[in-house]
Order: sequence, then C-alpha cells, then structure tokens
Amino acid sequence: MSTQGEPRWLSAEQQRAWRAYLRGSRLIEEALDRDLQSHGVQLTEYEIISMISEAPGRRLRMSTLADLVVQSRSRLTHTASRLEKRGWVRRESCLEDKRGVELVLTPAGWDAVREMAVVHVDSVRKNVIDPVPPELFLALGQAMDHIRAVLAPDNDGPHPAVTAEARDHGPFPADS
Repeated sequence: MSTQGEPRWLSAEQQRAWRAYLRGSRLIEEALDRDLQSHGVQLTEYEIISMISEAPGRRLRMSTLADLVVQSRSRLTHTASRLEKRGWVRRESCLEDKRGVELVLTPAGWDAVREMAVVHVDSVRKNVIDPVPPELFLALGQAMDHIRAVLAPDNDGPHPAVTAEARDHGPFPADS
C-alpha cells in the first residue's frame, strides 16, 4: 500500500505521447534488427562491435562498454562470447591496469563492422530519419539527451564518439 497519496497521472496528451514512444521505439528496434539479420547479427551485437570500432586501438574496457550500450555486465559477457565465437573480438587484460578486461576488435571484426555499417546506416535513415521532419528529429534528440543526463549523468564520455560529438557540435541547438 502506497503512503505517498494519489500519483500524478498522465494527461491524455502525455499518455498518448508515452504510448507512441513505447510503440515507436520497439518498432524501430525490430526494424533495425530485421535489417541486420542479413548479416546474421542482432542490433545489440552490432552496437557493441560498432562502439569498439570507434574506440582508440579498437579496444574498450568491458565495464565501460556495458555502460555505453546500456547492458548488464553479465549480458555483455554472453554477447561477447558469441562475438568471440565468430572471431570478431577477443578479450585481453586492460592495457592500463591489468585488472580489467577489454574487448578488442579483430581484423575480421573490423571487416564485418564496416560491411554491416552500410546496411545499418541505410536502415536508420529508412526507418528513423527519413520518415520524420528534421525539426522533430532534432527535438527527439534533445529530449533523449535530457533523459540521458538525468538517468546516466556520468555516461556522456569517455567514448570517443560521444566526446567528439560534444566537442564538435556542442549541445543540441535549443539547449545552447
């Protein structure tokens, strides 16, 4: 039994927007996953090797990678095992402190991610960017950046893609 009193119910407009977000985000993931199936991978697997491909030395500490892709460490470990079996990554001791484990992209993994990137970018454009007017897509990015800042305030670095984006482009235009 709640002792906090009556919840702040969503307005009809908020409820409609929330449900549209839920349905839309699930449909996007389904579409992106489906398109990557031509390479026999799931979106989560592609996201992992993509992040590693953008990191210095094409290697990332597994704990950092888990934070970047918003997965539990145990789930990332299972996914890393599947990627290792394909020969796309290998686990190595961290270069900096030897206590942690890094996932390192192999040459075969680099070739695979480059090939899959073409399919993935096309899928993102077709399923997410092209159907939405540019100003709405920008607003979506602003909203998601605000949510990320609240839910994972320390998760805006250290990945090179995130750091470079912030350095090169700064905050979203309406945030300036």
